Amino acid sequence: MKSSLIFLVKLIVLVFLYFICFSAVSAAVFQLPVEQPAPGEVNPAFALFVVSCLNTVLLTYVIVRSRWAGWKLIGAVFLIFFGISTFMPQIETAYFLTRLPPGMLPRILLAGGITAALFSPLAVLVLGKRKHNRGEEEGSSRLNLPLREWAWKLAVIAIAYVVIYFSFGYFIAWQSPAVRAYYGGSDPGSFLIQMASVLRDTPWLVPLQVVRAMLWTALAVLVIRMMRGRWWETGLVVGLLFAVVMNSLLLIPNPFMPAEVRMAHLLETATSNFLFGWLLVWVLFSGRKSNPHVSEGNAQIGSDDRKRSVTV
Repeated sequence: MKSSLIFLVKLIVLVFLYFICFSAVSAAVFQLPVEQPAPGEVNPAFALFVVSCLNTVLLTYVIVRSRWAGWKLIGAVFLIFFGISTFMPQIETAYFLTRLPPGMLPRILLAGGITAALFSPLAVLVLGKRKHNRGEEEGSSRLNLPLREWAWKLAVIAIAYVVIYFSFGYFIAWQSPAVRAYYGGSDPGSFLIQMASVLRDTPWLVPLQVVRAMLWTALAVLVIRMMRGRWWETGLVVGLLFAVVMNSLLLIPNPFMPAEVRMAHLLETATSNFLFGWLLVWVLFSGRKSNPHVSEGNAQIGSDDRKRSVTV
């Protein structure tokens, strides 16, 4: 009971540290005037508090369930936090939101990087993961896969992401009149016609999403390597990180995207990213001789495979 209460206090402290770090960095980097929320719009401070709670809980779970500690864990949390919450979504921003003020995108990246750099060591310290416990990293060599297996699994992941990305984009986000008006597009009435238009007018958008699929995979591999637990627990965590940490900022009002557009994108990307995150982990663990249900994920492969394997 006492340990649970102490953990709850630590979690509350981290929520407020997240809130303070995000607020202070945003104020310093963006220097935007304080505006009253529009009628019917959620209060930005309350929205940021909700975001702080959601992201802190997920990052806390990753830290507590991690085999790693110290600077290794801090570095991993920074990469996961910055990569998912800032870097990955801003690839989309750079492509789609051409109406941003000059210099805004670098400021967004800078603010996200500073916030992650401040919060990551604070979270590790508060949660008591400053030092390794004896044997903590034993059996942590997950995903020792032969090159051939990596090749076909990455191909499956890339195809799955492209299918999920464009199908959820069309059937969820693009069905919103507000979204179509915001981007100046129209609904051709068919997913296949829409895809033909994409391939004709922006042929490099599909390769861009393949690159993003590989970046998502790199982040997922980092989570897989650091976490304890069975494959389904890791899959659930990766799915929630991709769905929540990336998209939670859409809850906060901003002057660049109307609320209706933000909510349409929130529904689209939260559902698609969760599905993709779970599927990604399942694909990486599938077909292993050790059975993906082994708690620590120690894939026992033959000596011939071990000679040809690549440790990630």
